[in-house]
Amino acid sequence: MKYTNLQDYSHKRFNILTGEWVLVSPHRAKRPWQGQNEEISKEKRPTYDSTCYLCATNTRINGEVNPDYKDVFIFTNDFAALQNNSPSFQVNDGLFKVQSETGICKVICFSPDHSKSLADMEVDEITKVVYAWKKEYISLGENEFINYVQIFENKGAVMGCSNPHPHGQIWSQSTLSNEVDKKDKQQANYFKEKKSSLLGDYLQQELVANERIIFENDDFVVLIPFWAIWPFEVMIAPKKQQRNIAELSDSESRNFAEAISVITKAYDKLFNTSFPYSSGIHQAPTNGKKNKHWHWHMSFYPPLLRSATVKKFMVGYEMFGSPQRDITAEIAAQRIKELV
Repeated sequence: MKYTNLQDYSHKRFNILTGEWVLVSPHRAKRPWQGQNEEISKEKRPTYDSTCYLCATNTRINGEVNPDYKDVFIFTNDFAALQNNSPSFQVNDGLFKVQSETGICKVICFSPDHSKSLADMEVDEITKVVYAWKKEYISLGENEFINYVQIFENKGAVMGCSNPHPHGQIWSQSTLSNEVDKKDKQQANYFKEKKSSLLGDYLQQELVANERIIFENDDFVVLIPFWAIWPFEVMIAPKKQQRNIAELSDSESRNFAEAISVITKAYDKLFNTSFPYSSGIHQAPTNGKKNKHWHWHMSFYPPLLRSATVKKFMVGYEMFGSPQRDITAEIAAQRIKELV
């Protein structure tokens, strides 16, 4: 390790994409993988569940019937968090501030097979999901009132996923969310000063260091970010600067799918369980600007720490101070890389 003190002493690491710090306490967990060993879950889900509102040919809560889809199926969320017909309004009453928000929310079923997750799907199947993401990013972004498209997945009940059918969501809205706004500003400031991509320059440094890299192919890097908050947090990023996933070529789309396949399969091996996580793609806003400073990326935030049942919670100091982790990014990367 180039910076030897990082594995032995408490320190803070800076998140270049958000401008925030994370506290690292490596002395508290020298060997974090020595938790309890657990057997692979014996639960076997059927390929089709007649009670699942996402399975092909089943009826959803609003009375609509799903088609007999064979790969990817997308529909407008029956319980959307954002409405596209909300009136425009705002409140500026002293310290009471309100701004109306509009948007379109969709659900994307990755596969008709109820028993699968992305980790169980072939690369060609995941590639079809990537194509669907690209299509939705473009079509939703073309709406005049849509300025950002957020693609994400919650996997596992612990992440609040109420249906195990392989699926994700796409929320598009008129303003930038907090996390995207921070990343937009950080990348813009760096681009203005350096005339280069913040994340692109970071990836070059990571590739040279080769301490947190889990996997790479011709177009993508899978790594534990230097500033990672969650124990086994992972980022997938294109080696060359691209503003959004719509810029992916066919070969790049498949290599992106391969990267997703590699990390999700490794996750499931880590604690012999179907690994829960929240994942999401951060990319350039669809606000009509050139957004030359943006470098899109996908992040995975899994809560598991030592086993399939030992989780990390953001409590205490993390709620009132700042995020904190025990296992270092380097140790986490080493642990996952062994499983790829």
